[in-house]
Amino acid sequence: MKEKVIGIDLGATNIRGAIVQEEDVSGIITQRIHSKGSEEEVLNDVFAVADQLINKDIKAIGIGVPSVVDVEEGIVYDVQYIPSWKEVQLKKYMEDRYHIPVFVNNDANCFALGEYYFGKGKDSTSMIGLTVGTGVGAGIIINKKLYAGRNCGAGEFGTVDYLDKIYEYYCSGSFFENVYGLNGEFVFEKAKQGDAQMLKLYDELGGHLGNCIKMIMYTYDPELIVLGGSVRLAYDFFEEAMWKRIRTCVFSKSAERLTVEISSLKNSGILGAAALYFDAIV
Repeated sequence: MKEKVIGIDLGATNIRGAIVQEEDVSGIITQRIHSKGSEEEVLNDVFAVADQLINKDIKAIGIGVPSVVDVEEGIVYDVQYIPSWKEVQLKKYMEDRYHIPVFVNNDANCFALGEYYFGKGKDSTSMIGLTVGTGVGAGIIINKKLYAGRNCGAGEFGTVDYLDKIYEYYCSGSFFENVYGLNGEFVFEKAKQGDAQMLKLYDELGGHLGNCIKMIMYTYDPELIVLGGSVRLAYDFFEEAMWKRIRTCVFSKSAERLTVEISSLKNSGILGAAALYFDAIV
């Protein structure tokens, strides 16, 4: 981890990049992207950030994207909020330009790697990085290595059937809008003021999230789950209800030994993208 690696976090409206060396993040660049632009325009936005960071000491580049990725070939498919990026050979374009190894992966997988190398997941052997925001995504670490599945689809717990919908419908920040027609920020602010009705809604959310975590436990039996995403900021409001459902797990020892942590990692997208290189060489 002493090598210098560029980490790039491609979001819906902005791209952020920096040089990562050990736990140090330097030269952070944030640039708005042409999300409605052509494939080439968006690619040039990525180049514009990397061009400012590249130097002879950079060992590799890691990029996290909100989409499905052919990890081996570095091909990005159907990027959320960037309509023109249907099938982009990002790894090839980047390696042809910079002549160093480039690693591309899903942003949820990058979140998990960031936590494993730099955050609450340090020293763990198996962990899940569970992002709960507008949607639900996850990255899986098994035996100290990222497990993305053959098609980079592992960890899509939010899309698993649940009740009459899928887990994401009930477990994300969109729950309040989906079920009650209420804005999530409004519910959060009212809950902070002690509004009993809104706190009750968080209990419901916590119950659903607890069921989701229980499903994850039956599937992977991790030692640690690190919660990321905007919903983590309301953890105090749903923690009790969440754990009440987790403790109904048939395998009581799994529930007893499970640790749930809240992410506090700054620049997690950049760090996680850079960590794609570290995961590849160990």
